[in-house]
Amino acid sequence: MNFKEEMEVRGQAVEAVIRKYLPKEEGFQRIVLEAMNYSVSAGGKRLRPLLMWETYRMFGGEGEAIEPFMAAIEMIHTSSLIHDDLPAMDGDEMRRNKPSTWVAYGEDMAILAGDGLMIFAFETAVKAAALGGAPDRILRALRILSNKTGIYGMIGGQTVDVELTGKPVPADKLDFIYRLKTGALLEASLMIGAVLAGASDEEVGRMERIAGQVGMAFQIRDDILDLIARPEELGKPVKSDEKNHKTTHVTLVGLDQAKRDVEEISGQAIRELEALPSCTEFLKNLIGMLITREK
Repeated sequence: MNFKEEMEVRGQAVEAVIRKYLPKEEGFQRIVLEAMNYSVSAGGKRLRPLLMWETYRMFGGEGEAIEPFMAAIEMIHTSSLIHDDLPAMDGDEMRRNKPSTWVAYGEDMAILAGDGLMIFAFETAVKAAALGGAPDRILRALRILSNKTGIYGMIGGQTVDVELTGKPVPADKLDFIYRLKTGALLEASLMIGAVLAGASDEEVGRMERIAGQVGMAFQIRDDILDLIARPEELGKPVKSDEKNHKTTHVTLVGLDQAKRDVEEISGQAIRELEALPSCTEFLKNLIGMLITREK
């Protein structure tokens, strides 16, 4: 089976895991549950749960305890996209070739759906305890998930990003935004997969470094695609950064240098990954695909 076929098979398995943990659309609050499920079910690459699962397998993890965390990381990622698209943020009307949640359900319900997914993600993650997961590993994984999601992770990066929209952004602050807003959930994915599988502290630290490099390269590639891709390829508006007067890595160093930086940073990540005796070809190819993607 080649990489593309493996991606399809594993992608279907990941999709099934995510859908298994979505909330039932019932009760007086049904509308917010519908909005939550609409947003998660809109599709996407499911990169974070796939990376988490593959890391778990790479370090010898077995069993279903990883599944609630896979669903949780995708819920958190989706909640951030719902809020990013709001008029108060990027104001994007399309996401994954569908109307953004605020367009489909209104701003008020989109805010609640984003909040709901963020909290429901942690409700979901703790279900790992009933699936044979070691309590100490689950607790450590929860600490990682909360830290990488909150004010010292994704939300911290979003805060600085929003605060500086329309203003010149120095390189050090832009790196901070990229490391937290994009890199933090990728770091959580690889770290949690390693922790739940019983990896050593050194191995968990290595996965955090690799994910940080991948996150930086991934975001720079996203900046490049925002300039050169077509809307139907990305499934969302292009030139959104330009419209919102956002400083990006491309605006700081230019398109050609940005492409070279992606190659250099991603090369560091791949080399560090290859140094692990348990490195799998699929994980290496998956990380390579993230950084060279066209959409």
